[in-house]
Amino acid sequence: MSETNASSVVSSYLRRRSFWVVLFTLCCSIRALGGAEEIPPLNKLVLWAISTMPSGVGYDASQQAVDRLAASVTVSKDGKTIEQDLSVAKANFCSGATYLVFLRVIEELRSRDSLKLLPKVLARYAHLGVADGEEIFGRWNANGPGTAKLFAELRCGTNFTSYEKARPGDFMKMWWSNEIGSKERGHLVVYLGKTILKGKEAVRFWSSNNPDGYGVKTVPKTRIKRVLFSRLDKYRRLKDAGKLSPKNVFLADMLRKPFTWDQVVRECRVSEK
Repeated sequence: MSETNASSVVSSYLRRRSFWVVLFTLCCSIRALGGAEEIPPLNKLVLWAISTMPSGVGYDASQQAVDRLAASVTVSKDGKTIEQDLSVAKANFCSGATYLVFLRVIEELRSRDSLKLLPKVLARYAHLGVADGEEIFGRWNANGPGTAKLFAELRCGTNFTSYEKARPGDFMKMWWSNEIGSKERGHLVVYLGKTILKGKEAVRFWSSNNPDGYGVKTVPKTRIKRVLFSRLDKYRRLKDAGKLSPKNVFLADMLRKPFTWDQVVRECRVSEK
């Protein structure tokens, strides 16, 4: 199926699955300063996926939380489905929560026969017990631009910095400081839009947030020092994950070295226009 048919895939899906839930999510994403936004079709699947996630359950970014998350994602016995048991994962962290959403989008595309993955590729997506920079989840979970680098390697999405271009359902990495890499403080979320908070422009997003866990949060835009949006828009290229190297050194080094924004732009093919 061609990528140009993504809109029809999503439309068919929404007709058969809880459309009101997605509609509610989109209504919550209307920008106070810009009105309703046109949502790209695959973004709608991302928004649906977050509507299927639990609320709360707490925030935990410890190694124990990583281990629990890895144990909660498995491939079914017949090797055909990625399964999630969030009662095993319990309290989660931002990159773990957004990766679960990413996997749910993949599974929905597969269930509609829009995306076909070989068993060995499916297993790579479901393998979460890895270090930063390793395999697929290790790329997503790394410091710095993990999601953006994965999308750049697979050429399955677009990475950009413009709030004007951003739409609800984009993945979004936020930095709370100007540090990138070993000393950074950041947050990986699903962007929901801009709004007004106490008279000032603010940003709404979904993730596993400290301290409550899964849910929607709003922060003043001025708190965010840097942003990087990643939009999934070429879903068929997700099948090429089997061609990825076992380790991405650029992301693995984020744990122990500082990096510049110019390096991020170059490595992740970031559009800053």
